[in-house]
Amino acid sequence: MKFNTKVIHGGQEHDLAYGAVMPPIYQTTTYAQTTPGGHKGYEYSRTHNPTRHALESAFASIENGKYGLAFGSGLAAIDAVMKLLKPGDEVISTNNLYGGSYRLFTKIFQDFGIKFHFVEMENVSHIETYINDNTKLIWVETPTNPMMNIIDIQAVSILSKKHHILLAVDNTFATPYLQQPLELGADIVMHSATKYLGGHSDVVMGGLVVNDKALADKLYFIQNASGAICGPQDSFLVLRGIKTLHVRMQRHCENGKAIAYFLKTHPKIDKVFWPGFEDHPNHAIAKSQMKDFGGMLSFTITGNDYKQAIKTVENLKVFTLAESLGGVESLCGHPASMTHSSIPKSEREKIGIVDSLIRLSVGIEDVDDLIADLQQALS
Repeated sequence: MKFNTKVIHGGQEHDLAYGAVMPPIYQTTTYAQTTPGGHKGYEYSRTHNPTRHALESAFASIENGKYGLAFGSGLAAIDAVMKLLKPGDEVISTNNLYGGSYRLFTKIFQDFGIKFHFVEMENVSHIETYINDNTKLIWVETPTNPMMNIIDIQAVSILSKKHHILLAVDNTFATPYLQQPLELGADIVMHSATKYLGGHSDVVMGGLVVNDKALADKLYFIQNASGAICGPQDSFLVLRGIKTLHVRMQRHCENGKAIAYFLKTHPKIDKVFWPGFEDHPNHAIAKSQMKDFGGMLSFTITGNDYKQAIKTVENLKVFTLAESLGGVESLCGHPASMTHSSIPKSEREKIGIVDSLIRLSVGIEDVDDLIADLQQALS
């Protein structure tokens, strides 16, 4: 089954009771049993829920994986992965990643005795110098948030397998439409399903997909024991969103490309970070491991002009100044004061998150309106 069919049918069955095409919303906490322990596969909705199960099957299908898990948020999904570790373990993470991930690593799990190394991973050889007997996980984002750095998943996978280390990939920006990390050797794929998978800015959710049953069983245990699950209504909404992922991503990519090239020639723009440019670092790797280059991009104002950056995001009319990304509507953000404010300024600036950096999540509106909006705001 090809991807465009999988998003609609993959892992799904018609409702056995009445033949409903869409999985019903099973808004229930518990299920009747005929005898103690005698049930139809569902006993309590923290553990299992038919609507959530349908979504988890869809997650697995679109990532070409065997086991999917749905959580109350992307950070809850990451939290579950971190709970595979114990005090004394070490994690190697990309040095440019979502601010919430950085906060979870450094403000929560670091206090439990887990050591984190934040490494520039565009050159995979940098990773190996940090590997030791305590290294248990490599955490990758690609493209990274917000600098759009590209990391070679297959090369990192070869390294992780050589040292028997788990490899997890945050695939939120690319989505399985553009990139499938399990196929490239990753052990765990993570999504903030709040973003492109849901696609309509109306639900907060996270997901994990794995192939290994023993690993899946550990994560299912953590999911149930910790309880950070999503509800059936949210599961239904993300299932609905996944069914149009392919057509939405096509337009996100088309619009993103047009805006990237518009910004690249604008006199008030210094740099544009978008992996589709041939001069973008690791462009060749992006081209080989991604189907297209997505609808996310960042840019800096000439002269690192902070005031001009703030004025620009405040003056946009079609783009909405807001947190998050991946919805049908176009959003803009100022990472230094919004999504990445939890990272110290000195650390932000080392990786390029300067005060004039603006991040765009390009939606599926008419691209001429989006370009006109950027033109008037920059002027």
